[in-house]
Formats: sequence, structure tokens, C-alpha cells
Amino acid sequence: MPRKPIAIENKLEHLSILDEHGTLDAKLEPKIPDKDLQKLYKTMLQSRLLDERCLHLQRQGRIGTYGPSKGQEAIPLGAAYCLTKDDWFVPSYRETAGFLWRGWPMGMFMLWWGGHEAGSAIPAHVNDTPLSVPIATQCQYGMGIAWGCKLRKDNTVCVAFVGDGGTSQGDFHEALNFAAVYQAPLVMVVQNNHWAISLPRHAQTRSQTIAQKAIAYGIDGLQIDGNDILSVISAVREAVEKARAGGGPTLIEAVTYRLAMHTTADDPKKYRTEEEVKPWEARDPLPRFANYLRKKKLLDDKMQALFEEEIRKELDAAVAYYESYKHDPYELFKYMYQEMTPELRRQMTELEQHLGASAPKGAAHATAH
Repeated sequence: MPRKPIAIENKLEHLSILDEHGTLDAKLEPKIPDKDLQKLYKTMLQSRLLDERCLHLQRQGRIGTYGPSKGQEAIPLGAAYCLTKDDWFVPSYRETAGFLWRGWPMGMFMLWWGGHEAGSAIPAHVNDTPLSVPIATQCQYGMGIAWGCKLRKDNTVCVAFVGDGGTSQGDFHEALNFAAVYQAPLVMVVQNNHWAISLPRHAQTRSQTIAQKAIAYGIDGLQIDGNDILSVISAVREAVEKARAGGGPTLIEAVTYRLAMHTTADDPKKYRTEEEVKPWEARDPLPRFANYLRKKKLLDDKMQALFEEEIRKELDAAVAYYESYKHDPYELFKYMYQEMTPELRRQMTELEQHLGASAPKGAAHATAH
């Protein structure tokens, strides 16, 4: 019998709505209320300024190693905008703007990077998981949560994030395969920032796109301009609506670029050139969104200055909160489970005996401001 091409039912598309030159495809422009557009911009700016402040704190030795999210703010923010508070937000560690939109206090965010376990305490009003540094493990959490959403029949969905490097981990593929087989309401967003620390995207996979990996699992794949928040909102909104309606998972590859270092323990000049970075600086999502809002008469110099002033005051208060936080050396035992296990209690008792009277006992959970 002759060879025959196999028809693939699932679709694979690319989406871009607002390019770096400000050219808008009006037919694809999502409907977003003006007040929401302004709030989205302020949150993106808040994330950028928080990023800058944390970098300064780290260089001054006031927090630990820090992983910046500069240039990638549009992806988690656009995704978070499409969720209800009852939906699930499962991040990696560059989803700062999404955390802020979901209501995480900046002081709590600083606690996490400062090494305090209290920084993993989820605000009571949202269904989120904490920052996750182990590569791709959160894919499994997101898949499990999405499956739970389906079993509970509570009409909720889960959006999980992973980097392009994380797509080489088994956790990523296992999560997608399981979610596809069980038609779990999962939206997997890959932040393709072209670098897995010092390993470039082309050395990570031979696939022309990361989005096409969806075909192997029988689900839809979509590649989008991750520096365009309008594209992010349109893509995630569509995927969330499909998942909520029982249509199963979607894989979204959001193409972006890591403008800063991987973390403050990294020197990107050792493995990439300034010539490579410069074109991506011109595609920065923050000024692109600002120009879009200015054309719509939703942003001007006065409003920009007001936003910056308000955010800097919030940052000052967050730093003051973080640096006045009373560290509880036993908090690392308290956030693993809802109730401490006998083994954890034994370990905490051992630490108490080791520290003696040098550390406080039973300090209360942190309350961020």
C-alpha cells in the first residue's frame, strides 16, 4: 500500500495583534474596558518597578538571589486577567505581574526572595500556588489541579506556566499527555524567552515551534507574540473558555525574550551578545502597551507620573515591611502541609533543642502589607 499523509485534527496557529511598531490588527483587537486597560498598564509598570527595586536590594545584600522578569510582564499579566479568583494560577518564577494582578502584596513577594518561608503563604482570596523554582515540577501540579477541577465539576480552570527550558523535562510532557487523555481544563503557557540560563532555544529542541508539541498529545497549540498583551489576552481567553466548556487543554507558546540576567547569580554577557539583545529591547511589552494606550487617549504624561509616584510609595512601604519582618526560624516546618506531620514535628523539636533559647518559638504567620 502507498504511503498516505495523516490528517491531524488539532489546529496550530500563530497570533499577533499589536506589533512593536504600534501597528494594530483592529479585526483581532480584544474587547477590554478602558478602566481595565489602564489598570493592566499600571500593574505592568508596577511589576517592572518592583523588578528594579529587587535588583537594587540584591546588589546591596538586602535580599538573596533574585530572578528578574523584565520583558516578560505581558504574559502572566494577560493570562491572569482572563481568570476568575476561583480559577487556578500555577506559576514558575517569572510571573510577577500575574501575582500582582491576583492581589499578592509586594512585601510578601520580597519575603519569598529574601528567603522567608512566609513568602509562600497564599493570600486567602485566590487559588494560586507559590513561586516554583524547580524546573517544570509545577506542570504536574497544574495538571493535577486541573483534573481536580474537572472531578469537582466546579467550572474552574487552571493556567500553568513553564519556560522553554522546562519543555525538555519529563514533567512537562507527562502533564500534557495526562491532561489531554483526561480532557482536563488546563491551559499550559510556555514562556519562550529563548534562554534556559545559558542554553539557547535552538539547542533545546529541534522543533520549529514549541507550540507544535501539542500535536503529539492531540490538543490544540497556539504560538503568540508574548510581548503583546492583547495577543496574550485573546489567546488565553479563548483557551480558558474552551477549557471551561469541556474542550480540554491547550498549549500556548508565548514568544518573548529575557532582557535581563537569568538570576543575579548569572552573567549573560558570557554567552550572548548585545547585538542579540538590542532588537528585543525594541519589542519591550511595556512601552508598546503604553503607546497603544496613548493612541486611545487612555494614558498621558500626567497619568504616567501619577502611576509612578503611587507605585514608588507602595514599594517603599513594601521594603519597610520586608525589612522589619520578624523571622521565625521554625516557619519552614509550617507551610508544607495544612497540619504538621509527626516527622516535621520531630524535626522542629530537634531544631529547637539545637538553637536553645536563641530563637523565638511559635511565631505567628506573616501578614503582608
